[in-house]
Amino acid sequence: MSLKTLHHGLIVSCQAPVDSPLHEPMVIAAMAQAAVNNGAVGVRIDTPAHISAVRERVTVPIIGLWKQVIPGYDVYITPQFHHAAAVAKAGADIIAIDATTRNRPGGETLADIIAQIHQELGKLVMADVDTIEGAIAACAAGADMVGTTLFGYTSATGHLSPPGWELLTQMVQQLDVPVICEGGISSPQMTRQAIDLGAYAVVVGTALTGIDYLVRGYVKELGVSS
Repeated sequence: MSLKTLHHGLIVSCQAPVDSPLHEPMVIAAMAQAAVNNGAVGVRIDTPAHISAVRERVTVPIIGLWKQVIPGYDVYITPQFHHAAAVAKAGADIIAIDATTRNRPGGETLADIIAQIHQELGKLVMADVDTIEGAIAACAAGADMVGTTLFGYTSATGHLSPPGWELLTQMVQQLDVPVICEGGISSPQMTRQAIDLGAYAVVVGTALTGIDYLVRGYVKELGVSS
């Protein structure tokens, strides 16, 4: 596939907590279809089952991933090649992987897993990073696109809050692959800001599809006020 279809567009992350009633393939697929019907140029989906359900209902590019918690490792977004293979089989066009500099399970290096995804699966790779060092390393390892996804969610950046505007700017200036802005985008105006800073495309998740998180925020505010 060509990344040109994503250029300056909105990618909607359609995910839900595992304990949410929304964490059902048909529900996630309906979210994705609603997003596409209203102009999203792509969707970002977690787990093979959800990717498969979404693939049946949309033709836009799917950025697929599989969150897996592996004891002893902090890397959890599509951490190993066999997870990437399952995501590809389910119908994803692009495989998102944790590309931070943290230790990886199974002895695979970042370059190893990216090369395998390219050669054995024939898929593009989105590298999710947290720092400019990680972004540069991911680009050198062969990533096709790099996202600010993990800024604010690692030990190195946990004291910072997304969106990572400074990181985005550094990545745009220093990388020669498309840079995706993801994380903390909560308004249409912020998506425009991301594009103006040089983002190739913008991923929005919680602000659009995070019903569980959003409702808790409203309820908490009402509790404080009463």
